[in-house]
Amino acid sequence: MAEVNEPVDAQSRRAAKPIVCYETDKLPEVDMPAYQIARESLELVAEYTAAPRDACAFDVPAGHFFRIVSVEGPQVGDLNLWSASNLEERFFSGKTRQLHATHVTTGDRLWSNLPHLRALATITHDTLGWYGWDADGAGVHDVIGTRCDPYTNHALRGLHYHYCCHSNLTRALAKHTGLTAQQAERHIHDVLNVFMCTGFSLDTHQYFMKASPVRPGDFIEFFAETDLLGALSACPGGDCGASHSDDATPCYPLRVEVYRNTSEALKNWQPAELNAYDQSHGLK
Repeated sequence: MAEVNEPVDAQSRRAAKPIVCYETDKLPEVDMPAYQIARESLELVAEYTAAPRDACAFDVPAGHFFRIVSVEGPQVGDLNLWSASNLEERFFSGKTRQLHATHVTTGDRLWSNLPHLRALATITHDTLGWYGWDADGAGVHDVIGTRCDPYTNHALRGLHYHYCCHSNLTRALAKHTGLTAQQAERHIHDVLNVFMCTGFSLDTHQYFMKASPVRPGDFIEFFAETDLLGALSACPGGDCGASHSDDATPCYPLRVEVYRNTSEALKNWQPAELNAYDQSHGLK
């Protein structure tokens, strides 16, 4: 590769002041005090289990809470979310990352894709919120990774492995909706890596994973801002401290719990509305 010479003003170019891309104070307000009051009066209405190296699909009505819970051992999960009435509207990890950060926690929201762009869910509690950022620059619950998939695994290793998160999510969605695997796969999208501990290496800036700090009893909790269909894969990487896309690592189930709010704290709450942009794109 040809050498590229550094320009004489390289230092001044690098010294440009960073600017946060989006000023999020104009977004719809997150009424965390009301959410916190509401979550004190929750009634469990449904449970689902993502078996090790497999996935489950689940429904969450608007105005309900749901939790993803570690139940037997350290395990990460890959989460997909859709509008229950329209699979074309789905979780948009890239925009969520831009509006919040590379890793999300209590008070952050999961946003849907364009042209819908609205909050699908709000994170209302995170027992791993204490983790913050470690010495390697890693955090928990990332929206930077995609999901392990059989195509990348085959490209890198020449193997046909069917229990990557992409395939797990495909099977779960197909089973839940009656779609074929090929139809369901088109709706599988980049994920929230629940409980996964990740970052970018300080030297080469490559995406890395390390053993998750999650332990049985830990959970992340969400409030459904609209009717949701979800799918959760218990990643074949287990705690992602060693490998993934194979059967080498101990894996454990994850549980999804859906709760009905029984308090009056959110009596004035309304489901999130679709984005109001007119979609003319300057052509009118």
